[in-house]
Amino acid sequence: MSFAQFDDDEFEAQLERALAKAVYGCAEVGECLATADRIDDGEYDSWYDEWFATAEAVETAAHHSLDRDHRVSAREAFLRGAEYYRSAYFFHRHDLDDPMLHEAWRRQRECFRDATSLFDRYCEVVDVPFEGTTLDGYFFAPNASGRVRPTVIGFPGYDSPVEESYPMLVAPAVARGYNCLLFEGPGQGGTLYEKRLYFRPEYETVVRPVVDYAARRTDVDASRLALVGRSFGGYLAPRAATGEHRLAALVADPGMVDLGSLVGQLVPEELRDDVLEGDPDADAALDERLEDPHALEFFGSRMAAHGIDSLGEYVRELQRYTLEDRVDQIRCPTLVTANESDRLAVQSRDLASSLSAPTEFLEFTDAEGAGGHCEGMGQSVFHRRMFDWLDETLERSNARAT
Repeated sequence: MSFAQFDDDEFEAQLERALAKAVYGCAEVGECLATADRIDDGEYDSWYDEWFATAEAVETAAHHSLDRDHRVSAREAFLRGAEYYRSAYFFHRHDLDDPMLHEAWRRQRECFRDATSLFDRYCEVVDVPFEGTTLDGYFFAPNASGRVRPTVIGFPGYDSPVEESYPMLVAPAVARGYNCLLFEGPGQGGTLYEKRLYFRPEYETVVRPVVDYAARRTDVDASRLALVGRSFGGYLAPRAATGEHRLAALVADPGMVDLGSLVGQLVPEELRDDVLEGDPDADAALDERLEDPHALEFFGSRMAAHGIDSLGEYVRELQRYTLEDRVDQIRCPTLVTANESDRLAVQSRDLASSLSAPTEFLEFTDAEGAGGHCEGMGQSVFHRRMFDWLDETLERSNARAT
């Protein structure tokens, strides 16, 4: 499914990513398409300038409404402004010191937090203790009653701030009566941009203190914790579940087993073996690809999230991201999704078939309007099937506990 607004595939994909938020009020189709009309196809600075201009205008409108005590209008506009600021800096992430990145990222967080102060549902900004510092996050509940509820734990993917998880996970979770605990781990959002903590393969060391925090809360049913990983989280969440066994359910959308083999396929075949062996000449030849601005942003943003400045080193680092010797340590019921038009879903069936824990495998299609990475613009389709599975899984878990 495509609006064919841009010839540039990256731009088209990111426009659709913003449009996908409309279903939960975090984007407006008309605002997105009007912004796209002003963008010079394939020009990163034009992309930034036009999304930033839209975000700023919508944020100004939000403050105008708030000043006059129109709280619902203000909340809706703040949510849209947050998404538009996020869209603005997407193609400015390879340089972690880029002031354009920091300005747009900071303002998307401010807009989102301004929106949360106007929510009818309960929202709390939280800091999860982690290795001498903290992980930024949010705790959401349907209301402020303090009622003990099952809780969904979520986190961003490769290129998201934690606030983007609101339409991707929080809004549908809270509408169904769940708490939702979000956090930014190493390599993600402010934990990367401000604290310079980088991705690590042993994600159980990240999720364990988050589960500790959740289990201490009096409004969380610690026997009904579900970990949901989307995009890059389709590797990170299963990896966490291999070492954190207090989870009652796990979701991987899409499921990934071995990131090293996926990134290795992006290396020209004639260089692949030498790059994997760390040959300096092969590394230098591979780094020539970064002379192209689009390759620099695509790979450079990922390298930055790992604290790495060589493309060859990045390829070798990703070889550590594998579940092949740990997958049998996942014990909780697991939902693994796939998508016929998501190139990152090619290992989903392999993950599902390798699990010894109770497992369900779901595949999404273009025909049902849910094609593309993480079901693209079919978020309601994904959420219906995912939460129906989660409702039934946690109900069985609760029945066994009682």
